[in-house]
Amino acid sequence: MSKKITISGIKKRKGAAPLVMITAYDALFATLLADSSDMILVGDSLNMSFAGKSDTISATLEQMIYHTNAVCSGAPNSFIVADMPFGTYIDKKSALNNSIKMFQQTQADCVKIEGGEDKAKIVKHLTDNGIAVCGHIGLLPQSVRSEGGYKVKGKTEEESKQLIKDAKAIESAGAFCMVIEGVKAEVAKKVAESVLVPVIGIGAGKDVDGQVLVFSDMLGLFEEFTPKFVKKYIDGATLVRNAVSSYAQEVQSREFPKEEHTY
Repeated sequence: MSKKITISGIKKRKGAAPLVMITAYDALFATLLADSSDMILVGDSLNMSFAGKSDTISATLEQMIYHTNAVCSGAPNSFIVADMPFGTYIDKKSALNNSIKMFQQTQADCVKIEGGEDKAKIVKHLTDNGIAVCGHIGLLPQSVRSEGGYKVKGKTEEESKQLIKDAKAIESAGAFCMVIEGVKAEVAKKVAESVLVPVIGIGAGKDVDGQVLVFSDMLGLFEEFTPKFVKKYIDGATLVRNAVSSYAQEVQSREFPKEEHTY
């Protein structure tokens, strides 16, 4: 069992060995992923890959607490990042109340909230009250409806400058690290260079301080669509289908169970 990385340990990885973050939603996969990851994200992406919804927006705090508890049980020595779902941090009061619920009812090490300059005051309010915060800038999945889709950021000079402002604002507010999603690689590099805390990329090139992927994407289990930035390390869906098909055939032919599977 490896020793859990700490916030200070995460900060020390700035500009050093890249941080490895991956999502998990249950104890089983958390156990399988723990040894190879520095941080496990209980992402509201579970609303899509786990619950079959079209976006992350309808995920609830109760769902996130349930899945965070499951992940914490499966990976007790991993640093656990819990997404705060849409609508749970619209102001300082609700953000603190809901983050306290997450901390009191799970063993999460920090919460993650989406937004830059516009959320800096909320990030500061949380960190001032003992809640560790991982930021999230760039493409914001919880804003997909208001923005009319998933749009890559950093295509204009104005967007590039705003991303740097966003990163600096949430760093100043006390975020110990941040995720940057769906941003032009050259811009993400500048953003990472503009702050002293680690910047973990997803669809943001390699010149940042770490990477995060959704486990069901990288294992080829989620088939509805595959973002450009995802590398499928195995064709998990085909492997599962073939295994289940073999089981069904053996049941129907009475090949299973054999003597060694029988009491």
